[in-house]
Amino acid sequence: MASEIVPNNTARKKDKREKHSVPVSKPLSRDFKDFRIQAIVLVFIGFVFYANSFFNEYALDDGIVIQKNDYVQQGLRGIPKILSTDAYESFYRQMGAKQQLSGGRFRPLSVVTFAVEQQFFGSNAEVRPADDVAFVRHFMNVVYYLLSIVLLLYFLKNFIFKENQLTAFIVCLIFLIHPMHTEVVANVKSRDEILSFLFMILTFVAVFRFRESKNIKQLLWSGLFYFLALLSKEYAITLLILIPMLLFIVLKESFRNAVVATIPFAVVACFYLLIRYSIVGAGAKFENPDVLNNPYLYATGPEKLATKIEVLLRYLKLLFYPAPLSSDYSYSTIPFVNFSSAGVWASIVIHVSLFISAAVLFFKRNILSFAIAFYLLHLFMISNLIFNVGATMGERMVYHSSFGFAIAIAVFINWLLHKIPSADAKKWIALSFACLLVFCCGAKTIKRNAEWKNDQTLFITDAQTVPNSALVNGNAGKAFIDLSEKPENKSQEIELIKKGIYHLERSVNIHKKYVNGYLNLGVAYFKLNDYKRAEQYWSKAKEIYPNNPLVKHNFDLLAATYFNQGMSIGAKNVEEAIKLMEKAVSLDPRNVECWYNIGGASFTIKDYNKARNAWSQTLKLKPDHVLAQQGMTALPPQ
Repeated sequence: MASEIVPNNTARKKDKREKHSVPVSKPLSRDFKDFRIQAIVLVFIGFVFYANSFFNEYALDDGIVIQKNDYVQQGLRGIPKILSTDAYESFYRQMGAKQQLSGGRFRPLSVVTFAVEQQFFGSNAEVRPADDVAFVRHFMNVVYYLLSIVLLLYFLKNFIFKENQLTAFIVCLIFLIHPMHTEVVANVKSRDEILSFLFMILTFVAVFRFRESKNIKQLLWSGLFYFLALLSKEYAITLLILIPMLLFIVLKESFRNAVVATIPFAVVACFYLLIRYSIVGAGAKFENPDVLNNPYLYATGPEKLATKIEVLLRYLKLLFYPAPLSSDYSYSTIPFVNFSSAGVWASIVIHVSLFISAAVLFFKRNILSFAIAFYLLHLFMISNLIFNVGATMGERMVYHSSFGFAIAIAVFINWLLHKIPSADAKKWIALSFACLLVFCCGAKTIKRNAEWKNDQTLFITDAQTVPNSALVNGNAGKAFIDLSEKPENKSQEIELIKKGIYHLERSVNIHKKYVNGYLNLGVAYFKLNDYKRAEQYWSKAKEIYPNNPLVKHNFDLLAATYFNQGMSIGAKNVEEAIKLMEKAVSLDPRNVECWYNIGGASFTIKDYNKARNAWSQTLKLKPDHVLAQQGMTALPPQ
């Protein structure tokens, strides 16, 4: 009898356990589709790109919005005023000026964050030096930027590109690494752009969640996020068009339902506009006489329209090839053109074609329609075609539009990849191209971050990039003068001042009414002890802007210099001393001690009429001036 074979169940169970204990490796492409991995990759790239901006100081308009903003410097106590005044109200008040910009500037949310940072990091300068506050603000700009990227990835993967999530990642990568965004991230003041975009994406997310779940809480969240987007920057008004577009294109809702769904957001927008109008009104009620704030002041009617249209093409060029980059494109960086320019007609053809494409693709429910609309709507907002935005163009201004650009490029890349039959070839071509793009953009971005170190570095660099800009030349000139004052540059002081004069003279030659250019030229010549030319340039500044507080300050400084010189040579050359002190009172006629000493010096040389007149002026300004009273009694009778 054959022996019976008894099955070894224990061994089988062991084999089974061993079989399942071996980890099954997943293809890299499947792992990479995971939201968390993609988010980590994007955040890592973003920190590498912008880590060197953490150690930057303040630059450009940071001084106006943050450092010289009384309400920001008050910390939490200043928030009520921030929420109830124009963003530049504090600066206008300090300069003795009226509101200068069309439409006003009511963008309080980013300024509130600056006040909060001031409260917790800047209120005790002994414990936390001022530079620490700048570090915190630059760090937070990067945090907000990367948060918006992660939220964008979530939105695109879960709602827009569910069937093609690689496209969602490519959109976010292009948006993240675009070098034109350096101004938005590296310039603290431009946090309003970042917060605006962030809350717009949150609004989209909440809208889609509400349409899918019908949970009223999501509708309330979407209304709140939309209101915060508007408080960040008025660009969010475009969502009244973009929300129904997405509902029609992505969720396949009827056109009527998509429009009706926008009614709550129209109510929020009206509420915001009422608040805005009650605080800043309609903005400046006069045409700004300064071409730096009214960029088309010197253009003819046809030139205005033609140049505005041509500038749209410049934006598109920078999105495709972001070089060279500049902090300023004001007068006269971009020359005025007319309708004989090929660039104007190329811009018209391209943008009209884009508009028509958006309309056609909309009825085909194609996401490219949304991409083009996002691009065009935000471009239109800053085009100067609706209202004067106070600048010819600016890299920060195309920040929102670049999202539409990123979608279009990502869709095109995805289309190209689908033309490659081999999966392995497709993967390696995509990876190689992505690495090359990240490397090139990273090199440009990191370099540009360093150029945003502070005003001195930024403007001296940009003066080479935009040599015809009055503002950049003026600021570069001031930067060289500031550098001349540093102890470590003592041996180069004269050379640096002369470099400053070169750029300042360029600035006033370009812009004949550039007040700051004349003021700083006066400072430069004052430092060279050329008081006659200093007075000449300060007089020019006073002629253009009589109430500028710096004009009075500078004339007081020059008056004090003449007075001190007169006092120093009084014992050796009384006549020359009197001339110097008379120059002083011509600049500062309320200087009591100067009038008194003119009287004393005149008495010494027996010019009693001049002495009597000087002491009379002294007593007119200060009736209880004892020495002047004694001098008057010592004068011989007339």
